[in-house]
Amino acid sequence: MLRLIPAPLYRVLLKVAHKVRHRWRKLSGRTGTGVTVIGHDPEGRILLVRHSYGPDGWYFPGGGIKPRELPEKAALREMHEETGCHIEALEQVGIIEEELSGAPHSAHVFEGVVDDHPIPDGREVIEARFFPLHSLPEPLSPRTRARLDLWRTRQR
Repeated sequence: MLRLIPAPLYRVLLKVAHKVRHRWRKLSGRTGTGVTVIGHDPEGRILLVRHSYGPDGWYFPGGGIKPRELPEKAALREMHEETGCHIEALEQVGIIEEELSGAPHSAHVFEGVVDDHPIPDGREVIEARFFPLHSLPEPLSPRTRARLDLWRTRQR
Protein backbone atom coordinates (compact mmCIF):
# COMPACT_ATOMS: atom_id res chain seq x y z
CA MET A 1 0.00 0.00 0.00
CA LEU A 2 2.77 2.46 0.94
CA ARG A 3 4.45 1.71 -2.40
CA LEU A 4 1.60 3.64 -4.06
CA ILE A 5 2.94 6.89 -2.58
CA PRO A 6 5.42 8.54 -5.00
CA ALA A 7 9.03 8.28 -3.75
CA PRO A 8 9.60 12.07 -3.33
CA LEU A 9 6.45 12.42 -1.20
CA TYR A 10 7.36 9.27 0.75
CA ARG A 11 10.78 10.76 1.62
CA VAL A 12 9.13 13.96 2.90
CA LEU A 13 6.73 11.91 5.03
CA LEU A 14 9.66 9.90 6.43
CA LYS A 15 11.36 13.11 7.55
CA VAL A 16 8.19 14.22 9.33
CA ALA A 17 7.69 10.78 10.90
CA HIS A 18 11.30 10.74 12.09
CA LYS A 19 10.85 14.08 13.90
CA VAL A 20 7.56 12.96 15.47
CA ARG A 21 9.12 9.66 16.61
CA HIS A 22 12.10 11.54 18.09
CA ARG A 23 9.78 13.82 20.10
CA TRP A 24 7.59 10.89 21.20
CA ARG A 25 10.63 9.04 22.54
CA LYS A 26 11.76 12.13 24.47
CA LEU A 27 8.30 12.65 25.99
CA SER A 28 7.49 9.01 26.75
CA GLY A 29 10.99 7.88 27.73
CA ARG A 30 10.45 4.71 25.71
CA THR A 31 11.98 3.25 22.61
CA GLY A 32 11.67 -0.11 20.97
CA THR A 33 14.46 -2.60 20.64
CA GLY A 34 16.41 -2.52 17.39
CA VAL A 35 18.89 -4.33 15.20
CA THR A 36 21.99 -3.29 13.32
CA VAL A 37 23.49 -5.43 10.57
CA ILE A 38 27.18 -5.28 9.73
CA GLY A 39 27.30 -6.89 6.32
CA HIS A 40 30.63 -7.50 4.67
CA ASP A 41 31.42 -8.88 1.25
CA PRO A 42 33.88 -11.74 0.61
CA GLU A 43 36.68 -9.15 0.19
CA GLY A 44 36.02 -7.74 3.68
CA ARG A 45 34.42 -4.44 2.62
CA ILE A 46 31.50 -3.34 4.79
CA LEU A 47 28.07 -2.25 3.60
CA LEU A 48 26.87 1.20 4.66
CA VAL A 49 23.73 3.15 3.80
CA ARG A 50 22.57 6.77 3.75
CA HIS A 51 18.97 7.44 4.74
CA SER A 52 16.61 9.98 3.22
CA TYR A 53 15.66 11.22 6.71
CA GLY A 54 17.34 11.96 10.03
CA PRO A 55 20.88 13.20 10.59
CA ASP A 56 23.19 13.15 7.60
CA GLY A 57 25.74 10.36 7.65
CA TRP A 58 26.53 6.77 6.85
CA TYR A 59 24.94 3.98 8.86
CA PHE A 60 24.73 0.23 8.96
CA PRO A 61 21.42 -1.20 7.77
CA GLY A 62 19.01 -1.79 10.62
CA GLY A 63 15.83 -0.76 12.34
CA GLY A 64 13.21 -1.74 14.85
CA ILE A 65 12.14 -5.19 15.93
CA LYS A 66 8.43 -5.82 15.40
CA PRO A 67 6.29 -7.27 18.22
CA ARG A 68 6.97 -11.02 18.63
CA GLU A 69 9.74 -10.87 15.97
CA LEU A 70 13.05 -12.49 16.82
CA PRO A 71 16.08 -10.20 16.52
CA GLU A 72 17.65 -12.51 13.90
CA LYS A 73 14.53 -12.29 11.71
CA ALA A 74 14.46 -8.50 12.12
CA ALA A 75 18.12 -8.32 11.01
CA LEU A 76 17.41 -10.37 7.88
CA ARG A 77 14.29 -8.33 7.12
CA GLU A 78 15.97 -4.94 7.62
CA MET A 79 18.94 -5.89 5.44
CA HIS A 80 16.63 -6.93 2.63
CA GLU A 81 14.29 -3.94 2.99
CA GLU A 82 17.08 -1.36 2.99
CA THR A 83 19.50 -2.86 0.46
CA GLY A 84 17.70 -5.63 -1.43
CA CYS A 85 20.49 -7.96 -0.26
CA HIS A 86 20.36 -11.29 1.50
CA ILE A 87 22.91 -12.03 4.21
CA GLU A 88 24.52 -15.40 4.96
CA ALA A 89 26.18 -16.78 8.09
CA LEU A 90 24.36 -14.30 10.32
CA GLU A 91 25.84 -14.14 13.83
CA GLN A 92 25.10 -11.90 16.77
CA VAL A 93 28.07 -9.69 17.69
CA GLY A 94 26.56 -8.27 20.86
CA ILE A 95 23.98 -5.93 22.33
CA ILE A 96 24.62 -2.22 22.80
CA GLU A 97 22.72 -0.42 25.55
CA GLU A 98 22.45 3.23 24.61
CA GLU A 99 20.26 6.31 24.70
CA LEU A 100 18.15 7.09 21.66
CA SER A 101 16.22 10.37 21.55
CA GLY A 102 16.61 10.71 25.30
CA ALA A 103 15.32 7.22 26.11
CA PRO A 104 17.06 3.90 26.85
CA HIS A 105 17.50 1.65 23.82
CA SER A 106 18.91 -1.83 23.17
CA ALA A 107 20.48 -2.59 19.79
CA HIS A 108 21.18 -6.18 18.78
CA VAL A 109 24.23 -6.08 16.51
CA PHE A 110 24.67 -8.81 13.89
CA GLU A 111 27.24 -9.55 11.23
CA GLY A 112 27.26 -11.70 8.13
CA VAL A 113 28.40 -12.09 4.55
CA VAL A 114 26.65 -10.26 1.72
CA ASP A 115 27.53 -11.63 -1.70
CA ASP A 116 25.14 -9.37 -3.56
CA HIS A 117 25.05 -5.88 -5.05
CA PRO A 118 23.06 -3.44 -2.87
CA ILE A 119 20.20 -1.56 -4.48
CA PRO A 120 18.76 1.25 -2.34
CA ASP A 121 14.98 1.53 -2.40
CA GLY A 122 15.13 5.27 -3.18
CA ARG A 123 12.64 5.91 -0.41
CA GLU A 124 14.13 5.14 3.00
CA VAL A 125 17.65 4.52 1.70
CA ILE A 126 19.12 6.81 -0.96
CA GLU A 127 22.58 5.25 -1.19
CA ALA A 128 24.07 1.85 -0.29
CA ARG A 129 27.67 0.88 -0.99
CA PHE A 130 30.52 -1.32 0.16
CA PHE A 131 33.61 0.38 1.59
CA PRO A 132 37.04 -0.96 2.53
CA LEU A 133 37.75 -0.57 6.25
CA HIS A 134 40.74 1.68 5.51
CA SER A 135 38.60 4.09 3.48
CA LEU A 136 35.27 4.64 5.22
CA PRO A 137 33.10 7.58 4.15
CA GLU A 138 32.42 10.61 6.27
CA PRO A 139 30.46 11.50 8.18
CA LEU A 140 30.06 8.22 10.03
CA SER A 141 27.48 8.56 12.77
CA PRO A 142 28.63 8.04 16.38
CA ARG A 143 26.31 5.01 16.57
CA THR A 144 27.95 3.55 13.47
CA ARG A 145 31.39 4.08 15.03
CA ALA A 146 30.30 2.36 18.28
CA ARG A 147 28.97 -0.65 16.38
CA LEU A 148 32.10 -0.79 14.23
CA ASP A 149 34.28 -0.75 17.40
CA LEU A 150 32.24 -3.62 18.88
CA TRP A 151 32.60 -5.62 15.66
CA ARG A 152 36.35 -4.94 15.37
CA THR A 153 36.88 -6.06 18.98
CA ARG A 154 35.19 -9.35 18.15
CA GLN A 155 37.33 -9.81 15.01
CA ARG A 156 40.58 -9.94 16.99
